[in-house]
This record gives sequence, structure tokens and C-alpha cells, in this order.
Amino acid sequence: MDKKILIETRNVCLTLDGKKILDQVDIRLHQGEIVTLIGPNGAGKSTLVRVILGLIKPDSGEVRLTPKLRIGYMPQRLTIDPVLPLTVRRFLTLAQRCSESKLLEALTEVGAQRLLDSAMQTLSGGETQRVLLARAILRDPDLLILDEPVQGVDVTGQEELYRLISTIRKRHGCGILMISHDLHMVMSATDQVLCLNRHVCCSGHPDSVRVDPSYVALFGKMPVITPYSHQHDHSHDAHGDIVKDDHEGCKHG
Repeated sequence: MDKKILIETRNVCLTLDGKKILDQVDIRLHQGEIVTLIGPNGAGKSTLVRVILGLIKPDSGEVRLTPKLRIGYMPQRLTIDPVLPLTVRRFLTLAQRCSESKLLEALTEVGAQRLLDSAMQTLSGGETQRVLLARAILRDPDLLILDEPVQGVDVTGQEELYRLISTIRKRHGCGILMISHDLHMVMSATDQVLCLNRHVCCSGHPDSVRVDPSYVALFGKMPVITPYSHQHDHSHDAHGDIVKDDHEGCKHG
């Protein structure tokens, strides 16, 4: 049975300050699917997300969301006044009230349960991203929108976050729309890729996009390498400590 369409845009166009930002952009995302928007800086990726969220009205075109769609949003960056006393607990409850058990459940799911009473300003890049992800899933969303979810995180942390995002998709059955500027890191973490440079340059499975002439013109040809796959019987929390997962075996390739 076909999965329902969560979001769909048709021929979306937008001009701001006399500059064409989006030009006839089409995108479709189904339940349980991970779609990644890639493109250079200024390509219109974040603007397209704002259009989908209803924060910006396009000049023309259609934006369709499935009725009563619950969206969890993870912003690209978070700026907090360094003198503002804000704990993780308080940050997570700013937008909605949640019980202590629900807060801990969300933080545990992203491996950040020990951060509940930490000050937001003291968190590392990886810890901050995990807290932002926990905040997004607190709404029990049908759709997660993640704007550069691994920004400010080292390579090892990026791999772990992408693995976590995949696990969240499987556990919640939600659709995920991610924004990234680099196809290399999201190759194994997405079902479909849409390459945007104000218009849709190319789209499809990552393996087809990586060799598409439009993608190569923007980013250059990806080297032919054997990807390193590490499916192991543990994951890491926000502190880098191992968290046992009894449902997975260990396989290196």
C-alpha cells in the first residue's frame, strides 16, 4: 500500500528584494521517508523550508500538507545570551509543557538524558544538536524538519547523529526532511536527494544524484571509494559513552 504524502510543493516560485530565490520548485515527501535537500550556500534550501512551514508565502505555486500534520523542527543554529540562566529542562519546556518523564524519555532517545539540568550555554556542539533533536521529537511529529542537523559536530559525531536520525525514523514512522550542503555525509542516511540551486537541478536516489551532471557541476565529481559501514551493537550518548543496544549485531565492512 502506498504511503501517504506528508508534504508536496508544485511550481513554487519566490522573489525577494528583486532576486529570484525559488524557481518552480517541486518536492514530495511520503510517510516514513527521508528526503535531503542539498545545494550550495544561497541555493534557497532554508527558504524552501520556511515556505513549507508557512512562514513565507510564495509568489506562486502550491504547498500542500496532509491534514493535521504535526511537525517537529530543528533549526540550523541556536543563539542564547551567555548570561541568560537557561537549563536544558527549561529550554525544552519553553514551547510546551511536558512532564519530567516525557522530557527524560526524549533526552534518553537521543542519548542526552544526563543533560537535563545542564546549562544550555555549557553544551558542546554535539550535545546541543541532540537537545535540539529531543525538542523536535517531543511533539511526537509526523514530520521532522532538520536544518543542517550535524552542524558544528565532528565527523565521528556526525556519523552517530545520522545513525540516530535513522533510528528515530524507524521508531516513530515519521517522515524526515533534512537540509545539508554536502551529499558525501548523507549518502547512507537518506532515501531521496533533491539538489537545489534556486531551481531543482536534479533529484532521486543518492547513487544517481552523485553522478548527475548538474550535481557534478555544482560540487565536483565524488571520488569512487568503498564506503565504511559500521553497524555495531552499541551507540553513544552525548558524552561519548557507550549505550548498549541488544537488538543489533556487530558488522564491519
